[in-house]
Amino acid sequence: MKKKSFLTFTIIAVLLLALGQTVWAFKDVKNDPNEAKIAELKKLGLLSGVGQSDNFDPKGNLTYAAGISLIVKSLDLNLDHVRFIRAPKATDSFPNLKDDVWYSQSFIIAAFYGLEVPKTVKAGDIMTREQFAHHLFKAISIKGDYAFIEIFLMLEDQADVNPSYSDSIQKLLISKIAQLDSSNKFYPKQPITRSEAAGWLFDSIQFVKNTEPVVTPEPTPDPIIDAKLSVTPLTGDVNKVTVTAQVPHPGYGVRIASIVFEGKQAILRLEATQPDPEKMYPQVITDVQVSTYIDAAYEPVIDSSEGGGTSGNEGVSSSEGFPISE
Repeated sequence: MKKKSFLTFTIIAVLLLALGQTVWAFKDVKNDPNEAKIAELKKLGLLSGVGQSDNFDPKGNLTYAAGISLIVKSLDLNLDHVRFIRAPKATDSFPNLKDDVWYSQSFIIAAFYGLEVPKTVKAGDIMTREQFAHHLFKAISIKGDYAFIEIFLMLEDQADVNPSYSDSIQKLLISKIAQLDSSNKFYPKQPITRSEAAGWLFDSIQFVKNTEPVVTPEPTPDPIIDAKLSVTPLTGDVNKVTVTAQVPHPGYGVRIASIVFEGKQAILRLEATQPDPEKMYPQVITDVQVSTYIDAAYEPVIDSSEGGGTSGNEGVSSSEGFPISE
């Protein structure tokens, strides 16, 4: 009785193992370089067979319809957080495609996120290696701002690379998502196979999962607010120009860092003087001022460009600065 039970258990275990292999494996990927990655992507529900078959066709060329759909699905790009006044259509951005077919939503998402898919693309167009690399890297970039080593890998066929795609290819090579062959070639114009695309996608998913994006610090706000000019004639040739402004507390001050003469304007660039780190200051908005002397032939204005000390002033032209106070 025990022998029969053991035999039954063994048969069931073998059948379950065989069933599992059948469920998760394509029939035609055995010994493919990306066999394991293809199997994992299938488990995740990201890959399906060709037509209704259990074949993946790993050496087949990847179409744009399949390629963009795979990128969008694998990198989990979606429009769940977006509300449109009018629902977009694939043909809004890509007139040669169709609406309401299996690939349409992926192209809508690709257009929204700027994956730089050609406007004239057709669903059956074959993707080259450089095209897939470019669209894939653009999708990776949506997931985070990642740091890459500042090097340039020399390709034996660099002359064949579309300059617009070169940076994307470099980033995929640096991150080990894509590789060169033994002769240091990338073959940018060759069609990418379904197997190669699956391998790059799997490694892209792992890269995004295991790589921390760079955290960009928030810019420090300019402490100088509400800066204004007043002009007092001293002689017929010289005016006294006084800048008044407000700062967050009395530890700050203001100085005129530079004056640039352009045409008939004297452009004053303001700079905050920093508080003494050893002292404590009451958090009270404080009025400050600084004066200088300028030839009366010039109209003084405050530099309103970034870093010009004019944050917090509304309605100021970024090219002309503040007008002279009357």
